[in-house]
Amino acid sequence: MDKKQERKIWMASLVGSSIEWFDYFLYATVAGLVFNQVFFVSEDPTVGLLLSYASLALAFFIRPFGGIIFSHIGDKIGRKKTLIMTLTLMGAATFLMGVLPTYQAIGVAAPILLVTLRLIQGLGIGGEWGGALLLAFEYAPPEKRGLYGSIPQMGVTIGMFLGTGALTLITSLISMEAFVAWGWRVPFILSALLVVFGFWIRKGIDETPDFQELKDSGDVVKVPLFETLKTHWREVLISIGAKVVETAPFYIFGTFVISYATNQLSFTYVQALIAVMISTIVTTILIPIMGSLSDKIGRKKMYVYGTIAMMLYAFPYFLLLHQDTFATLLISTVIGLGVIWAPITAVLGTMFSEIFDARVRYTGVTLGYQIGAALAGGTAPLVATALLLKFNDSWIPIAIYIVLTAVISLLSVWAIRDKSKDVQTIQTKEI
Repeated sequence: MDKKQERKIWMASLVGSSIEWFDYFLYATVAGLVFNQVFFVSEDPTVGLLLSYASLALAFFIRPFGGIIFSHIGDKIGRKKTLIMTLTLMGAATFLMGVLPTYQAIGVAAPILLVTLRLIQGLGIGGEWGGALLLAFEYAPPEKRGLYGSIPQMGVTIGMFLGTGALTLITSLISMEAFVAWGWRVPFILSALLVVFGFWIRKGIDETPDFQELKDSGDVVKVPLFETLKTHWREVLISIGAKVVETAPFYIFGTFVISYATNQLSFTYVQALIAVMISTIVTTILIPIMGSLSDKIGRKKMYVYGTIAMMLYAFPYFLLLHQDTFATLLISTVIGLGVIWAPITAVLGTMFSEIFDARVRYTGVTLGYQIGAALAGGTAPLVATALLLKFNDSWIPIAIYIVLTAVISLLSVWAIRDKSKDVQTIQTKEI
């Protein structure tokens, strides 16, 4: 594969993933800032915030169903067509959120419509990640799978950067009252432009070599879900457990921290958003570096390093936050997302892809990823907020929660055989 084609594949995988996650994180951030005032209205602001985060969590529980639907299509008719479908769902749902009437305008119908669109978002993202990952992974030379597999993971932080960047710009230009009244709608509506760009990029790619080979040989599985659960159920369980530490702490560091820093500490919305935005830039740079490094030292070693570091960092993270300066807010977020979370997420997709056969790879990686996300991802801000409420605003239970996610994932990956070592062995013999 020449450099031009390589860049084309990377862009197709990265752009779609970035757009999908922009839409998703836009909702996650605005949920903590606005939705408890315009959709989930309550006399108690904390209750409104809990309801807002509950709507965030709901989409995570629908993601496995979206994963089942679209991974079936992906393993039956191909990766490319599936990715077009998921992009359509996410883009349409996000745009419509931007034009929804509020609770003050139409009453209880407003949060119902919002939750419905949120569930549609969940269906789309449920199938998107696996397709974007396999688009990169299945084109990758064996010795560069770590690097290629990390490319769609960059879409997570790029999407977050775009989302927080848009919100930071708007909140710095208009008053908070104007932002709550109408300003939050702007990035939702403008997301339509990104979707059009994503369609244009993905239209020019071919089907992945691995799936094309299966299609040409007639070896496509009739019902990928049944085949996966029959022959790869252990790998699915491993993937679910491994996903926990990659998801829950990320939403603590990246979304929950915004409401925590502004409600529990003395930071402004703009300060919290800027800290997250800068951290996502650092993380985006580090992800491909970590992915490439995993091609040399192994996926499992990289993942274990990040997981142990997460356990050790949970308490220092909050101690840094409570110094209550912008410098420590920024440092704590950069360390959490960049130094510790980046190596975990960089290798996660490749590690998952290497333990599933190509015939059920879309279904296998999607089930593990999305069920793990449902159990630990969207619930993380909700759990953290509930813990604050239960334990009189103490951060200690949240730190313990982060440690527990790391322990679960560390135990889960113990059984994974690091196949990147096999590639290294082959290369050594060839030399």
